[in-house]
Amino acid sequence: MKLKITLIKSPIASMPNHKANVAALGLRKVGQTVVQPDNAAIRGQIFAVKHMVKVEEVNE
Repeated sequence: MKLKITLIKSPIASMPNHKANVAALGLRKVGQTVVQPDNAAIRGQIFAVKHMVKVEEVNE
């Protein structure tokens, strides 16, 4: 199982740890989508910035 993560809100005015989580997920621009493995570490990063991202599950 993989997760498709899309950045829907800019992290410019966010707290530094939110900016770091967005960067660690591999997201740079609003509207960009990345595919990451579904594991506890990625889920934790997503939870920290859930107000800025859209997440979809992808079966691969």
